[in-house]
Order: sequence, then structure tokens, then C-alpha cells
Amino acid sequence: MKPVSPPPLRLLADVHHAITSCERCDRLRHYCARVAREKKRAFRDETYWGRPVPGFGDPDARVLILGLAPAAHGANRTGRVFTGDGPGGSADFLMAALMANGFANQPTSRHRDDGLRLSDAYIAAAVRCAPPDNKPTLEEIARCLDHLEAEVACLPRVRVVVALGKIAFDAGLHLLKRRGVARPTPRPRFGHEVIVRFEQGVPALVGSFHPSRQNTNTGRLTPAMLRSVFRTARQLATSRH
Repeated sequence: MKPVSPPPLRLLADVHHAITSCERCDRLRHYCARVAREKKRAFRDETYWGRPVPGFGDPDARVLILGLAPAAHGANRTGRVFTGDGPGGSADFLMAALMANGFANQPTSRHRDDGLRLSDAYIAAAVRCAPPDNKPTLEEIARCLDHLEAEVACLPRVRVVVALGKIAFDAGLHLLKRRGVARPTPRPRFGHEVIVRFEQGVPALVGSFHPSRQNTNTGRLTPAMLRSVFRTARQLATSRH
């Protein structure tokens, strides 16, 4: 990334505190609180996180993985992004691809104390609260960009951003624009394994279909396709561009 003025919140722990205590979006906060209160039958005996969810992973990561938002009964329950949406869900689908490329030590992500560790990768989301029907508004996405900017400022080695889905892809472009990075012309369009390169020193942006059940159950995104995305990310992270 281009050098920018030091963020008001300098430490990753401070950024995470700002995220988890955020109350900017009334609609999202009310929805997350209601889900945490009513729960899902399978998790009725669990205490839901019910707050905005920070990113997690290796603070020295060269690869930043950017998702859409916490799942209502996944990260909104567990407090960790891409965690707890059940066998065959997006979390396990993603972790299997990360493990295959050396970014994760196990192929599952079930709860915060499951032993999962990321190496050279950090996972965040464009929106930090679970949105109704997985559809945040443009205003909610824009408000959350401050959190993403602060978090990325604490990840100085990032060289590649893998955007899972169009919303994450657009959030990555908006973040770079906010930081003064010139956007290629014509405007990059989201697509699976689309690679957008910027000026020297700016992370490349790689698009990928989101590992939602809607995509994985229909074959739109296969395990091999997602493994290929992270193989590309590994190559970009270790090459000069």
C-alpha cells in the first residue's frame, strides 16, 4: 500500500475493540441482537457472540482474504469470521482450500478454540455485522470501510487481496481509492480469478466466487477452483509485481 498517515488506532487489538463495540448501523445491530437472543434450535444452549466481528489470522500476512459479512448463525454466533456454519458450509470449504496451499493448519473452522491457525493469511470482511438475507445496504458497506481501512493499516506486509464475491471485490477497490491509489481504466470488473494489478508496492486484487452454499452446492465454485485461487495468491505474494 502507499504510505498513509498513521491511523488513530495503531494497534490491531485497538482496532478490534473499535470493531466489536461499533454501533453505527441500527438495522444491523438490531438484527444481530435478535438472532443472538432467539438463536437457532441446533445452538439453543450456546451463547451467541452477537456483536460486530473483527478479522483474524497472521498479522504478518502477505495475503488478505476479504469476505462479505458474518453469517447469522456462523460468525455472529462464534465471534470469528468464516467459523461455525456447519459441515459443508463456506467456512470448511474455504479452510480446505487454504490448507491445501499452506495457509491453514486444518481444513475445518468450527469454533474459536478449535486450534485453527492461519499462516501468511488474514481473513476480514467488508461488513462486520450479519445482515438480514446476507444483503447489506450500500450505506452499511460504506460505514464499515473505516474498520477495514484501520485493520489493513495494521497489516503492513499485505501484497495480495483475495476478494470473495463482488461486494468484497468492490470494497477492495474503494479502499484503494480512499488511500489514493490510481484505479486502472476501464474500471476492473469482478470475475473469478480476475487479477487486478496496480502500481508498484500496491497489493494485487484477485477475485473469487464466494464459497457460499449457493455457489458450492451448484458447482459454480468447486474445491479445485478455490484451491487455484489461493495457489495464484501464493504466487503473487512471493513474486515481484
